[in-house]
Amino acid sequence: MAWQTRSSRTVYANPWISVREDAVVTPDGADGVYGVVEVRHPAVFVVALDDADRVLLVEVDRYTVGRSWEVVAGGSDGEDPLAAAQRELREEAGLEADDWAEVGRMDALNGICVAPEHVFLARGVRPAVGGPELARTQQEEGIGATRWVPFADVVAMLAGGRLRDGETVAALAFAAAHLGRLA
Repeated sequence: MAWQTRSSRTVYANPWISVREDAVVTPDGADGVYGVVEVRHPAVFVVALDDADRVLLVEVDRYTVGRSWEVVAGGSDGEDPLAAAQRELREEAGLEADDWAEVGRMDALNGICVAPEHVFLARGVRPAVGGPELARTQQEEGIGATRWVPFADVVAMLAGGRLRDGETVAALAFAAAHLGRLA
């Protein structure tokens, strides 16, 4: 038997997410309640890779978990995912890229969320125009340092638990698969 929804009500909403509570019948036939977070627009993740085979990581101060090293990411705000990825790379890192490839799609926390995500690999990176805008955007989003890390070292950071953001881990796996680097 599959899940069945008997009723649904929104219990919270803001411009980015809504939270709903569903009265359900579980696969074993029992009645239950299920809470679901719905993201308004898909998110994008950018694995920026330079000519020296280094990955760009940004340090983000997250309200929920504190400081975290992550790939560039953000919401699509309803725009085309590629356009959103290009905008996020400019805003968070002050970079543009010549070569873009969508390397994966995923669903974040799919046990409790409806949150589609697109993963892009950006190569041929170079500085973008817009320094003052970049500084303002980084401050608004809690972005601190950025650093370029050799791809092999990023894999070691994953294995050692130093990269803990789930979407960053998944985005790097998609990039590695696209590049033929998964054994």
